[in-house]
Amino acid sequence: MRYRKFGKLDYQASVLGFGTMRLPVLDGDGSKVDEAQASALIRYAIDHGVNYVDSAYGYHGGNSEVAVGKALADGYRDRVKLVTKLPPWSIKTAADIDRVFNEQLQRLRTGKIDFYLLHCLNNANWEMLRGFGVLQWAEKMTAKGAIGGLGFSCHESTSDFCRYLDEYDGWALCQIQYNYMDQTNQAGTQGLEYAGAKGVPVVVMEPLRGGKLAVEPPPAVRAVWDSAPVRRTPADWGLQWVWNHPEVVVALSGMNALRQVQENLASAEHAAANSLRPEELSLYGRVIEAYGQARPVPCNSCGYCQPCPNGVNVPRIFEIYNESPLYADFGVPRYIYGKLEASARADKCKACHECEEKCPQKIEIAKVLAEAHEKLKG
Repeated sequence: MRYRKFGKLDYQASVLGFGTMRLPVLDGDGSKVDEAQASALIRYAIDHGVNYVDSAYGYHGGNSEVAVGKALADGYRDRVKLVTKLPPWSIKTAADIDRVFNEQLQRLRTGKIDFYLLHCLNNANWEMLRGFGVLQWAEKMTAKGAIGGLGFSCHESTSDFCRYLDEYDGWALCQIQYNYMDQTNQAGTQGLEYAGAKGVPVVVMEPLRGGKLAVEPPPAVRAVWDSAPVRRTPADWGLQWVWNHPEVVVALSGMNALRQVQENLASAEHAAANSLRPEELSLYGRVIEAYGQARPVPCNSCGYCQPCPNGVNVPRIFEIYNESPLYADFGVPRYIYGKLEASARADKCKACHECEEKCPQKIEIAKVLAEAHEKLKG
């Protein structure tokens, strides 16, 4: 495992962090975490050098924090920095901040959250939380030792992200989506470098775009990787690109199988800033072009659009639609789409646009659902 200094703190963070938004589940139900398997994976990662574990109030319907709390028993809690997040959508009064925080302490079986993040910070909830005194609350809780520092995660534009950084001097870290496909999306490279210049540690989420950059790629993408002078898996190519940036301290991976943990641990052994050669860096541009021609929707299956008030399974529909370029025709995607419950298909969308307000990728979901249904309904 490689480690990087975490800003001004006396802490060396493992370059690979364990993200717990995609833990193994039971019976295909995202709210039922397979706690035994999750504990085994988290502990395996910690035993092999991972010292940063990230969760959130709403992951797995609230059960991610419960599973993490159990996984960190038997002394594992003392070996990691534990991170979770305050959900702005659950905060209606100032008192709700304490209520949610205390519930999280109970779920996680701990008396301290090392880094507490404002989840999915945007203009509306930033103003709301400041109005409820969240910054003063965090400083009080830090003084008491209940949290180690306040941070935020963000899917907004570069300008908004940089403004949040500027409007509070006490940030312990920031968390952004960043991968070779998202260099100009959201905070992007410009935001990453701005945070680095301010000395705020950057933790990267979705370094593999929700695993989409780790699976067997379309033939055109595979041809680019195969032309490289070195051999790497798609996941390794993606992670090495993120770690090549010196501003990145931790790359979070939502691992739900031992194979994934082992592959990412092996990749982390070679993580180094500014280590990719020019001929390797040039490959990413070709891969981006190949992917851009193949994937119709920039969805990473985060699930923020769920539940749909009309029952539409948006992430699954987009997943099927994005898989279509892997096939010579639409036969297989249409068959898979046909297996969806009729009530969950794209034609049940009423274009209420509620999901679009929540989508970190700013996808015009109603429009794309209509396009997907036309292609997949046969």
